Amino acid sequence: MKEGRSRKRKRAKHGKPQNQNKPLSIEDAIQSHRKEQEEEAEPKTPASSSKRLKSSSFLDKMRARLSGGHFRMINEKLYTCTGEEALDYFNEDPFLFDMYHAGYQEQMSHWPEKPVNIIINWLKGRSSSLVVADFGCGDAQIAKNVKNKVFSLDLVSKDPSVIACDMSNTPLDASSVDVAVFCLSLMGTNFSSYLLEAHRVLKPSGWLLIAEVKSRFDPNTGGADPNMFSKAISDLGFASMFKDFSNKMFILLYFQKKEKQSSKRKEIKWPELKPCLYKRR
Repeated sequence: MKEGRSRKRKRAKHGKPQNQNKPLSIEDAIQSHRKEQEEEAEPKTPASSSKRLKSSSFLDKMRARLSGGHFRMINEKLYTCTGEEALDYFNEDPFLFDMYHAGYQEQMSHWPEKPVNIIINWLKGRSSSLVVADFGCGDAQIAKNVKNKVFSLDLVSKDPSVIACDMSNTPLDASSVDVAVFCLSLMGTNFSSYLLEAHRVLKPSGWLLIAEVKSRFDPNTGGADPNMFSKAISDLGFASMFKDFSNKMFILLYFQKKEKQSSKRKEIKWPELKPCLYKRR
């Protein structure tokens, strides 16, 4: 009997731990966090401080992952619905707009170069008297960094300087602005109506600046042919002035509104812009 009990003790002592490689669940992380809060009153030792830092780092990563998942969900929604539907979506729950822009800023922080900064520098190299319409302005970075008069337009406004509207139907007067900007904001399935609105509000010889994610214009992976896209905008009444494909993350297209517009507009064939969809995890 003693020998049998001894063998059992050995197996218990040397047996393989259960769930050795099982990752912590969210519930485990929360419990761990609560335990650390309870231990805060205890004397701090190097070992306990190290443990606290490791768990805090884990929770930060967990929160970032959950936040990133929400951003991807909202981002996909915006690429696959109309501007009017997106406006209704955010009006139902304005908090989603904050969540989207927080995720957007996090994503942009990893880009080596931001297209909005190139556009800002372009504007700084021209007269400050030029009036700008920033379609889908986000956090109104252009307005904050140039001396020009800037109409910042977006679906939801959390800033008095931002005009909340559907970008296909803005309150701007016809032929009232010199520069129209779309910086990563041609997201709706009805993006062509945004460009029609930009054409309406631009003065003759006014500039149209477009920055978009490069993958949306890669025909090899289902994206639009950039030449077809440029042709469609030209048929709308613009002249293509410059194209920049040098960046790995985005492309830049510069157009200028023709001074003489055709009395009969051509039927425009708009290519489908590839939405930015994310793999399910």
